Amino acid sequence: QVQLVESGGGLVRAGGSLRLSCTASGSITSINTMGWYRQAPGKQRGSVALITNSGSTNYADSVKGRFTISRGDAKNTVYLQMDSLKPEDTGDYYCAYYTAFGNDYWGQGTQVTVSS
Repeated sequence: QVQLVESGGGLVRAGGSLRLSCTASGSITSINTMGWYRQAPGKQRGSVALITNSGSTNYADSVKGRFTISRGDAKNTVYLQMDSLKPEDTGDYYCAYYTAFGNDYWGQGTQVTVSS
């Protein structure tokens, strides 16, 4: 089992910034992918940004150039720096962890609200 603890959500005005953090513990593997997903009210959960253990990243088109995903020095923490936030970025953000064996784990979610 892998446990994920998220933090950093909140309320911000359009154009502002927030930084989300997620720390993994438990049966973590050296080969893994971590990332962030967003679920807006009434919509399906979708990928926002992913990062592999080697540092390769992937972003949703809607956040390219505004969001940056990165790993901490200990590699079991992932950050999502969100700049130039828009009201459409509002939603619940979930941290995900994918192991080398194909298992996936999810955090409890943190709420981000961007006011116009």
